[in-house]
Amino acid sequence: MKLDSKIFDRIRVKPDQERVAEDRHQECQWDGCTRAGTHRAPKGRDREGEYLNFCIDHVREYNKSYNYFAGMDDDRVRQWQKAATTGHRPTWKMGVNSKAAGANGASSGTQSHTGYRSYHNAWRRHAEAPRRPKLKPLEAGAFETLGLDHAKRGNEIKARYKELVKRHHPDANGGDRSSEERLRQIIQAYTLLKKAGFC
Repeated sequence: MKLDSKIFDRIRVKPDQERVAEDRHQECQWDGCTRAGTHRAPKGRDREGEYLNFCIDHVREYNKSYNYFAGMDDDRVRQWQKAATTGHRPTWKMGVNSKAAGANGASSGTQSHTGYRSYHNAWRRHAEAPRRPKLKPLEAGAFETLGLDHAKRGNEIKARYKELVKRHHPDANGGDRSSEERLRQIIQAYTLLKKAGFC
């Protein structure tokens, strides 16, 4: 690649020395000033991209008195500031853009494909009834050992465990050790559910 190519020079980030010198030779546009206009200043509203060239002293003077909103009444200034929050791009309120809602097959206030009246209700119903994770085989077996429904949690599991331990403990059966194996299974099931965070 040739570094002195005319095409390469056009795409440089830094301009070549001739162009910089050309910019420096521009005269200050302040009335009566003959110094070099080395600093650019914006011309004003509705003239974006247009600049005046001033020397350093006059650009400072110009910037002190520069007011982008000069000539605008308070209502127009407020409108401009409000539009600036979205980058002066158009926006729509939620549920107002009927074309977008029609594309999804549902609009606000009509029956949607989910069967709910609105998306808000669908989200609220989903939040009220959170999905429970699928039980692992050992966890499901532990619930069956304790004779509990898979939806039971916390104190219900503890209460059932205490009840079964009292029923199958050898001391409660007059020293009969025939239900000792069943007691061991109950203790293992409860321990597994406790480690898994069910109680």
